[in-house]
Amino acid sequence: MNFFNLIQSLDDLLYEVMSWLVFYPVTLWRTLVRPLQMMDYSDVEQGDAADEQYTDTLSPPLFLLLSLILVHAAEIALVGDDAMIASKVGLAAFVSNNTDLIILRIVSFSLFPVMLATRLVRAQGLQVNRDTLRAPFYSQCYVAAVLAMLLGAGVILIKLAHDWSVLAGGAAAVFGLLWFGFFQTAWFNQHLKCGRLKAFGHASRAMVESLVAMTLLSSLFA
Repeated sequence: MNFFNLIQSLDDLLYEVMSWLVFYPVTLWRTLVRPLQMMDYSDVEQGDAADEQYTDTLSPPLFLLLSLILVHAAEIALVGDDAMIASKVGLAAFVSNNTDLIILRIVSFSLFPVMLATRLVRAQGLQVNRDTLRAPFYSQCYVAAVLAMLLGAGVILIKLAHDWSVLAGGAAAVFGLLWFGFFQTAWFNQHLKCGRLKAFGHASRAMVESLVAMTLLSSLFA
């Protein structure tokens, strides 16, 4: 790569990063007020050419990543480094800095999109492969980012260890799961054209599987 190509690459990188300051709030607001519409929007965008996708928002995985980074930054500012970073017990020894911890949290919260997307594909009677899983996984990343922020806020409040903050943290976590579950039921109802009860069953099963997988993963690093 010559000097001028390097400058051009840096220009593109700078523009991309700075554009996040505009498109992250836009994406967050739209996901908060119209989560199902954002999931449908993601499905539509998956049909476009790669360079024409998500031109007025952040892509779902990037939105999830940035949301987790913001929550992690708030945790460091309010309660300090997570105890896992200092721990050298078991697999926690591999988490030696904040970057490693963010990667672990990305994997953990990505379990929700992949489990829910897999449940939908199977319920539709389709073969689970890279093509069938991609669109529902991407759409799920939008609402998973909001769930990650609510659960993260709940954990931060609980770690503050005040009576009021523990109650508020528990309430934030419960609200996040209820909010997430409500829209998952609506999502399955919309895509499977089934009754609300059956949609609730699919959503509940996938959420329980996600929580169990996340708990098992977390226990390996405890």
